[in-house]
Amino acid sequence: QVRVEESGGGLVQAGGSLRLSCAASGLIFNTMNWYRQAPGKQRELVASIISDVPSMYADFVKGRFTISRDITKNTMYLQMNSLKSEDTGVYYCNARYDGYDYWGQGTRVTVSS
Repeated sequence: QVRVEESGGGLVQAGGSLRLSCAASGLIFNTMNWYRQAPGKQRELVASIISDVPSMYADFVKGRFTISRDITKNTMYLQMNSLKSEDTGVYYCNARYDGYDYWGQGTRVTVSS
């Protein structure tokens, strides 16, 4: 069974840090992504990684977030530093294989100001 599952969300004060994890099983994906969805807004792409090389960051996280991956553990990470209240939302792990999108259930990040 192919799955991706996020963990690591929580409540943090503005300026703080969190590290999200996405554990994949059943497949080793080439490209994986982090998305987020803020309350009342559409889901947006945060960062992508190809193999273990970061391929893109959204402008709103550049310099603050770092995407990485441990292929031996089939796990992707998102290190989030200097968090802002506008980073609040549900963060989703995404991977595509053979035209099918796999999504996790999401992990909630709340940044208090």
